[in-house]
Amino acid sequence: MRILTVGFSDEYVKHLETELDKYFICIVDNAKDMYDATNFTDFRHYELVIIVDEGVRFSLERYVNEVKKKKSETKIIILTSNYRQQAGFFALGVDDVVYQHCEYPDLVAARVLANMRHLFGTKVDVGKLVIDIANKKIEYDEKIVSLNGKTFDILAYLALRKQRVFSKDEIINALWEEPEYVSDNTVEVAINQIRKRLKQILGFQVIHTVRRRGYKFSY
Repeated sequence: MRILTVGFSDEYVKHLETELDKYFICIVDNAKDMYDATNFTDFRHYELVIIVDEGVRFSLERYVNEVKKKKSETKIIILTSNYRQQAGFFALGVDDVVYQHCEYPDLVAARVLANMRHLFGTKVDVGKLVIDIANKKIEYDEKIVSLNGKTFDILAYLALRKQRVFSKDEIINALWEEPEYVSDNTVEVAINQIRKRLKQILGFQVIHTVRRRGYKFSY
């Protein structure tokens, strides 16, 4: 998944990314402030935005509205040192507010996991097919399936969100550091590689094309 942090130091973001890597295949972009964040969300898709409270309510309210309007599923977490602000933040439409322990990336990462648990996990187990995301390993009927790099990441991304349809653009935004430089053809090639490899082992396909919309995982 792709995460945007807003108002954090680069050092803090590195620690947070290390903690999040224990749970998710993720890419973290860091915006300096709300204005910079708008530049990111105008061109990239995010499943989660984490914001350090800057104390400017109007710009935060406007930004939350813009993010939710573009993609209502995007979750927003606010970190604040002022406990009196929590009710006001929820009223703006954010999904969670972290008041204490903001300085500890491991606890913030755990809060992220709690908010995103319905979409993410460390293992997908469907029948004889097991996709171990933490160890980047795939097994089917006790046979090892070899998939590496972005081919594994795409399979894991779709499998964790089974039955949902994702466009090539959404897949690229979620899994490539600089999606602006990745073509749709890159995803097509990777999907074909996944299908070819899995069909050799499973004997059937698990990634299906939904015409004019994208791809979905269905077992």
